[in-house]
Amino acid sequence: MKTAMIKIGVAALLCASAAFGAFAQEFTRRVVNKVDAKAKKVTIKHEDLKSLDMPAMTMVFRVEDPALLDKLKEGTNIEFVAQRVNGKLTVTEVK
Repeated sequence: MKTAMIKIGVAALLCASAAFGAFAQEFTRRVVNKVDAKAKKVTIKHEDLKSLDMPAMTMVFRVEDPALLDKLKEGTNIEFVAQRVNGKLTVTEVK
């Protein structure tokens, strides 16, 4: 009985952490200033990044997925998700 209760508790924690992760994926709007495909980096003038507790500014982000670079053109308005990946600010989603 105790083992079943522990398994249920662990399952509930895993579900809660997965749900929290889904809410952390907040898209931010702004403009692409520069794309450096060779270095896999993009400069974006962005609004507040609430999930990273960062004010609006212009900064360089890494892009790990080369397919995302096709969506990033200088002067284009985008919506994106940025996260810390291995300690580096990284664009993980673009729409």
